[in-house]
Amino acid sequence: MTRKDKIRIAMLLVLWLVVFYPIYPDMVHTWLDHSDNSHAFLVPFIAFYFVWEKRHELATARLGSSAWGGGILAASLFVFVASYAGGIAFSARIAMVGALFGLVWFCLGNNFIRILAFPISFLFFMVPVPDSLISRVSLPLQLLATRLSAKMIESCSIPVYREGNMLYFIQTQLEVAEACSGIRSIVSLLMLSMIFCYFSRGGWWRKTLLVAATIPIAMTANVFRVMGTGILAHFYGDRVARGFLHQFSGLVIFAFSLAVMFLVHVLINRGRTEHVR
Repeated sequence: MTRKDKIRIAMLLVLWLVVFYPIYPDMVHTWLDHSDNSHAFLVPFIAFYFVWEKRHELATARLGSSAWGGGILAASLFVFVASYAGGIAFSARIAMVGALFGLVWFCLGNNFIRILAFPISFLFFMVPVPDSLISRVSLPLQLLATRLSAKMIESCSIPVYREGNMLYFIQTQLEVAEACSGIRSIVSLLMLSMIFCYFSRGGWWRKTLLVAATIPIAMTANVFRVMGTGILAHFYGDRVARGFLHQFSGLVIFAFSLAVMFLVHVLINRGRTEHVR
């Protein structure tokens, strides 16, 4: 790749950044306003690291062009303009990443998009999931977490009555709120699972298994969190459900989920290593 090619690529990236500048402030505000979206700050840096790892392949890749990339770029720009004009933030942000994918494919060719497809696609994780979608998905997860937690609490010889997403104890009651549904943990763990997949030596089905394990791991960990909070609420009152202990338990459970996912990653790659041997 010549110096002129590098300047051309840099100019394309600057152009992409400028075109989509109007949606940056509101998106960053969403990252700051909701702690569940705080992982998005790391996404561009992680994606850049993936690109940096491929720098030697990029240096020797041949430039080209693709009509498919031009089609994706045109469609993404159309969706962006329509969404921005209509005030639909989610689709405008998705179109931003889609436009980068199409721009690279159209202007740099097939060789470059094969190398950069994963880093660019990883940028989708910096797009906050809309609250409307979270609300629709979280209710079934809330009810499931409440039902399973109630059964596990009963198995500990603690009397509890469940009604919807409420747990009633002798001296207090506990609400399993939307934040306790586990849906936001699934998003964060899904991003981490993709990082594990990047470093995994297994084939596509092993990586698919690792990503698929994200949902049961997050849901199981969340059920244990609700159960533990319920047991503590039975003995110490509902103040544990709203105090520091509740927030701290969320961090502990997330760390536990991450450890389990890392264990799955190790087991999958160990199986791959033994097979190679």
